[in-house]
Amino acid sequence: MIPLKLVFLGSDPIALPLLDWLAGEGSRLANIQAVFTQPDRAVGRGQKVTANAIKVWALAEGLPVYQPEKLTDGVRAQLAALEADVVLVMAYGHILREEFIATPRLGTLNLHTSLLPKYRGASPIQTAIANGERETGVSLMRIVRELDAGPVAGIERVEIGPLDTAEDIEAKLAAASVPLLARCLPLLGEGALGFLPQDEAAVTFCRRLEKADGAVDFKRPAAELAARINGLFPWPACALHLNGQEVKLGLADALAGPAAPGEVMGADAEGLLVGTAQGVLRLRRMQRPGGKMLPAAEFLRGFSVLPGSRLESRPMAPLVSVAPFRR
Repeated sequence: MIPLKLVFLGSDPIALPLLDWLAGEGSRLANIQAVFTQPDRAVGRGQKVTANAIKVWALAEGLPVYQPEKLTDGVRAQLAALEADVVLVMAYGHILREEFIATPRLGTLNLHTSLLPKYRGASPIQTAIANGERETGVSLMRIVRELDAGPVAGIERVEIGPLDTAEDIEAKLAAASVPLLARCLPLLGEGALGFLPQDEAAVTFCRRLEKADGAVDFKRPAAELAARINGLFPWPACALHLNGQEVKLGLADALAGPAAPGEVMGADAEGLLVGTAQGVLRLRRMQRPGGKMLPAAEFLRGFSVLPGSRLESRPMAPLVSVAPFRR
């Protein structure tokens, strides 16, 4: 097949494995004409204006880069001038207008990091893990005006292990986008790529996460808390108040056994043991302010937590809804 002319829209490093593939082996299926990404932003403590990883990659490949603050009619005209066959979107950060979506000859497709119709919205990776799912995936969908509601052409499944964090699953999903696109691009070029409507009865939504979502309520079951701690690492990260300091949590699992919610039960070789409403929560990685995330055994050598002490519970806001979250 003649390679498709493709324009990529994205702003997050999760797309880098896919872009590397498109620039290499995948170039027989599609040639990237240009990249649209978010404007350079101030980042870090020094608030230095910095290009994101997608722009850095595109410039290294010698590709044209567009960084509109808003998708105006002028920006749509720039896209039209590129005469793309297809626009591919992955973690771009802009809501696309209908005129923009309709510009490429074969439409505008999106790689969404959930098994649609589950977890439409802004935090599908973190929410799937925090909600106790044992698998997630990448869905290739046609973009429509409604949030993540377009018909789906294909999926690539990814297993969620009991000690996988959002950081781990993001890497797996980044890799999984490659075989998905490798299957779908040839069919798209031949006009044979089918799209199935989503099951509206099975739709769930997730929302943009906030620092406050790092609260831990020991009156909930240990398995639920471990899933939430792992799902929210590295950001916003769950945290506890210990010895007057906020201690971040990087990894946890759940053990069977009776316990009082919030009571420190001691430690084993793998972590600090804390009682919950059902079972024991084992905190496996911890970080004090200004320090590094450490295995709990190493952390506890320099940070005493007395058995029998009681940790504060804080209410946890829901992450999943059957209706869109209000902004």
